[in-house]
Amino acid sequence: METDVKLTKLAGCAGCGAKVGAGTLVHMLEGFRTHTDPRLIVGYDKSDDASVFVLDENTALIQTTDFFPPIVDDPFLYGQIAAANALSDVYAMGGEPKLALNILCLSESMEQHTVQEILRGGYDKAYEAGAIITGGHTIHGAEPIYGLAVSGFVHPDKVLKNCGACPGDVLILTKPLGIGVLTTAAKADLVEQPVLDRIYAQMARLNKAARDVMVKYQVHSCTDVTGFSLMGHGFEMAQGSGCSLHFTTAQIPFHQEALPLAEMGFIPAGAYRNREYAEAGVTVTCPDLSLAMEDLLYDPQTSGGLLFALPKDEAEKCLKELKKTVPEAEIVGYVTEWKENYIILE
Repeated sequence: METDVKLTKLAGCAGCGAKVGAGTLVHMLEGFRTHTDPRLIVGYDKSDDASVFVLDENTALIQTTDFFPPIVDDPFLYGQIAAANALSDVYAMGGEPKLALNILCLSESMEQHTVQEILRGGYDKAYEAGAIITGGHTIHGAEPIYGLAVSGFVHPDKVLKNCGACPGDVLILTKPLGIGVLTTAAKADLVEQPVLDRIYAQMARLNKAARDVMVKYQVHSCTDVTGFSLMGHGFEMAQGSGCSLHFTTAQIPFHQEALPLAEMGFIPAGAYRNREYAEAGVTVTCPDLSLAMEDLLYDPQTSGGLLFALPKDEAEKCLKELKKTVPEAEIVGYVTEWKENYIILE
């Protein structure tokens, strides 16, 4: 079902493509006075997916928030995607989401039914995740915005950070790339409906199944690939780990329809911000890597997959189990001691 006033026409940018660049955020947060607490084991200074605060020897609290303008016109689907994206940060830390609060901004042209459908989509995904939406906050503004503030729990010894990758690890990615390019081209009606249906289903899919498999193994590091792209989030993982991440570009899953569209120039603005942030930390050694494929590696993903590092001797078994519920998952590279640069594209 679509609204009379198309949601995507009410927003200047869409989904995680609206995210402020990582480099800009670093400078915004410089020099603030903050309290310290030894129980805060992950804070904003770590460029991680969420904060983690130890409550007791068996329980740590994960807190995160995420929201963005509409990336689709169907309000129920928009609510689903925005909620799945917000819940993903808890899964990326190895945790389980339990409580959530709605974050909602309404534009004046939105009808009540549209608002109800957005919220219904959010509640649908929270229910699937086993989380409870307990309230929230709503304001009026120039553009519609929806998302969640999410709290989850994890054992303190099982927290997954984006900074623990080890030499010898293998890298697994659980969702294909190309979302930003495809949704940008969709605004010009250049993407066929079956492709749109496929990427909409991907964005609305929780990372719960991937997380449930992942935590059975000795995962050293994890992040979700969203607005900062595979290169941006990979760069942060490599920096935090003090290692080099080698990506085998031929093995990276992506939506095949996105490549010719990238060649035509349908690149979201967020991809250029991601390139500006991470490119200096990336070395390309693959002679056949096209500019269009590079653009997909910097493409901002909305509700993207998990990128995680685990020992080589566990990787194939983990991937085999993942394939049962997350068929797009692939081994995309490996980790070494720091060599030449943080990310090596091979």
